[in-house]
Amino acid sequence: MKKVVILYWAKGGNAEKAANVVYAKLGSEVADIFDLESFDMDQLLQYKLALLGGSTVGADKWEDATNDNMWNRFFRTIENRDLSEMTFAAFGLGNQLLYPDNFVDALGIFHDEIAKTNARIIGRWPVTGYRFTNSEGAQKDEFYGLALDEDTEPELTEDRVTRWLAQIQKEIEL
Repeated sequence: MKKVVILYWAKGGNAEKAANVVYAKLGSEVADIFDLESFDMDQLLQYKLALLGGSTVGADKWEDATNDNMWNRFFRTIENRDLSEMTFAAFGLGNQLLYPDNFVDALGIFHDEIAKTNARIIGRWPVTGYRFTNSEGAQKDEFYGLALDEDTEPELTEDRVTRWLAQIQKEIEL
């Protein structure tokens, strides 16, 4: 059994690209990767660590109770489960230059929704080095997870993912 599952949405964009970078760094011996639509939720508890990845684009619609909202489906499926035996971490995509007032807000949504399940949440990341004015994905001097900006800083993604995964490995034994 693999210890880590990487779940991302949406397909075909920066979230998928970042998820593939995380997957490549962890390796297929340790991790599985799925877009939310193709993941069997009954398998979630078979993993020790779930890494969630998504972008802030459309986050204002995440809470709408629509059938085509994959994050909404995921969070409504897990909200009444006791996931206290699991650990979660998240990576969020945003554009700090075009959307400095909402940079990686998705990380805040991930954090708040996962907190409802009693799961352990790890992987906070420093805000140092980013240029934004506000983020629901940050508290004080840390993001709730890894913040990535594939639009304006794609050259930093590989190094940030490497350092974040090393940090996570210190927080949890993989």
